[in-house]
Amino acid sequence: MRNIVLIGFMGCGKTTVGIRLSYRLRRAMEDTDKLIEREEGRSISEIFRTDGEAFFRELETKCLKKLIPTAKNMIISVGGGLPVREENHALLKELGTVVYLRANAETIYERTKHDTSRPLLQGGDPQGKIRTLLDARKDIYENAADIFIDVDGKDFDTILDEIIEAAAG
Repeated sequence: MRNIVLIGFMGCGKTTVGIRLSYRLRRAMEDTDKLIEREEGRSISEIFRTDGEAFFRELETKCLKKLIPTAKNMIISVGGGLPVREENHALLKELGTVVYLRANAETIYERTKHDTSRPLLQGGDPQGKIRTLLDARKDIYENAADIFIDVDGKDFDTILDEIIEAAAG
């Protein structure tokens, strides 16, 4: 089976689903945000603050290009904004089967409302920001994905079962 690449908006469960899926399938798991933090020696928030979003998006693209020749039979979780760059769509598909974990704005808000590590949600009206960003990215995620999995109101075992069944087909 190919790599399984998880995409979706922040808070949709990519990292948690990725970890659980890696245990279930007995595969290694990589999170591109964590990989970038290790390579840069600083947090995503710090990268955004000191170098800006455009610099971070370039790091994401470089990260994908590094993973393509080395990642084999893995679960890979990518940052929520990574698919926004058009050039990343082909890289994602080259990397593996792309699974979009689709969540609604209410689910995302509930999961992220106490998380201060998400640069794009800082400041006023995080619910409004989530809705605006989610609306802007919906088509982007759908165009980048091979498989869509709705996660609202589902437990992890159900989500994992749906991913495994869809990726095997």
